[in-house]
Amino acid sequence: MISKAVHGSDTLGALRYLFGPGKANEHTDPHIVASWDGFAPDPGRRPSATLEQLRDALDLHVVQYGRKINNHVYHRMIRADPSDRILSDDDWAAIARRVMAAAGIAPNGDEDACRWVAVRHADNHVHILATVVRADLTQARLRGDQYRVEAELTKIEREYGLKDLSDTRTREYRDAIPKRATGKELHKAQRLGQEGTDRDRLRTAVRQALAGAVDEEEFTARLTAKGVLLAVRRAPSGDVTGYKFALPTGDDSGPIWFSGSKLASDLTQPKIQARFALGVDEPAFPTPDPQTWSADGRHRASTTIEHAYPAFDDDQDAARAEAVIRGGLEVLYTLAATSPTLSRKELHQAARALEYTRIAHTRAAGADLRAMRSAARELLYAGPATGRGEDGTAAATILTSLVLLAIVIAKWHAAQGHRHQADAAHTAADHLRAAYTRHAAKPIAHLTLEGRLLPKPDHDRQADAVRRTLPADQATRLLAENNWAALAATLAHAEAAGHNPTTLLTNAAGRRELATADSPAAVLTWRIRRDAHLPTPAPTATPDELRTRAALSRTATRYTTPAMTTTTPPHGPPAPPVPSNNGRSGR
Repeated sequence: MISKAVHGSDTLGALRYLFGPGKANEHTDPHIVASWDGFAPDPGRRPSATLEQLRDALDLHVVQYGRKINNHVYHRMIRADPSDRILSDDDWAAIARRVMAAAGIAPNGDEDACRWVAVRHADNHVHILATVVRADLTQARLRGDQYRVEAELTKIEREYGLKDLSDTRTREYRDAIPKRATGKELHKAQRLGQEGTDRDRLRTAVRQALAGAVDEEEFTARLTAKGVLLAVRRAPSGDVTGYKFALPTGDDSGPIWFSGSKLASDLTQPKIQARFALGVDEPAFPTPDPQTWSADGRHRASTTIEHAYPAFDDDQDAARAEAVIRGGLEVLYTLAATSPTLSRKELHQAARALEYTRIAHTRAAGADLRAMRSAARELLYAGPATGRGEDGTAAATILTSLVLLAIVIAKWHAAQGHRHQADAAHTAADHLRAAYTRHAAKPIAHLTLEGRLLPKPDHDRQADAVRRTLPADQATRLLAENNWAALAATLAHAEAAGHNPTTLLTNAAGRRELATADSPAAVLTWRIRRDAHLPTPAPTATPDELRTRAALSRTATRYTTPAMTTTTPPHGPPAPPVPSNNGRSGR
């Protein structure tokens, strides 16, 4: 269950909302399920009861108090998780009493407690409205009410068999996750038809400007290029003490400013300056042709990501895990900014999900963080990718590495008992898989066709290399995969280019997390193509021509004579020639 309290000064206005139709007619059958004495007038079920009568009853002690009280209305919502069963009115009444006792509004056995009502107008939540003046004309002591309520909700979840959200109620979780948009911000985004709130869109823009940036000057320039407004707060000495960010509104209302701390805990000015102090490694591309840089950057970043997997080993501390998560966020935001449109949305969604996996109050390990941020900078300077040719296979390679990174993050959080962080990592992995599919579909299809046309001796030789290299269970699973043909073609390409397939398999399989992959064959395919510097799979014949060639091969084999077998391969014609390496094998 989740619960949040807001304060106000208009009792009647709050009641009109609770017993009204809602902002989108979402309120059905509003009625009181519990109250301070069990006899509060219920405008939802008693036609003779009015909102004004209920207002007067709730405000009785406020009026008697005789002095003005700011925000005398206490409004708390309690919502069940969508996966929870529907609770009865009696269940919600009991829960409301326990929450009011925990909050300090109506402690158990306190005859002078505040007045309150619990209104239900939907299956999965109730609203509790109270006034904060007690019968003895003192004000309720509400300091720390949120923590007490959440502790009580944890007990309620376990007693009622509801989804346990206790891991989201820790200080570490609150401080690590992005700052949530308010209800007002959500309604504004909905009214304007925006995909996200101003706060969410601004946080994404600031993270993109920061990803790969080496100093404040570059960061500021990239903010300006994105249209983000920056205000710098300075001390009397002239030293910078804070940042504020805003998106232009284009109307007379003016921009709405957010301090870095209101976006995320790591976007404050001190945290950003500490990030610049850590530094990054400047990229050095091995070829002078900028057209190859995009693919080179993605291939090299994928290698960096795979080298980071051991940060989530059981014997590692949280500092290394936090470093890789924070660095992985920069890689994702940079990849989204430099990727073609077909995958950009999924990458942004993956990055937003991964933000919920961070570990608060942990000083990130400098070496791991610098390595991942350097990979982000390399992607930034490699430039935008087109999604075609070499860029497409490079994108498939780095996305495979990122999917496995999200999976190891999920496993690590699950082992720590962090269920929500683990769920967020799985969500990120799902979005990355969707992006991968868009980039990998065409090249994997070409490779699969080539693999199916391999002569049987070549096919068997690659299969033997797999059996010699991998454990028996992994080899059996891999050879049974649909993507095995693509891997067989890749091994044949590497062999034709002078590489040893067994050595390539050993190195690629040794980079960990193969067993957790959805398709180990696809993972090995992209790793080997990257390690062997193989060019983009693009058969010299069209897919239809390849299918026709395969059919003719089967027909020729069926009617072949013994004398012909010396000149015609019994399992089809030779595979299409491997595309030229274009001089890139030495990269």
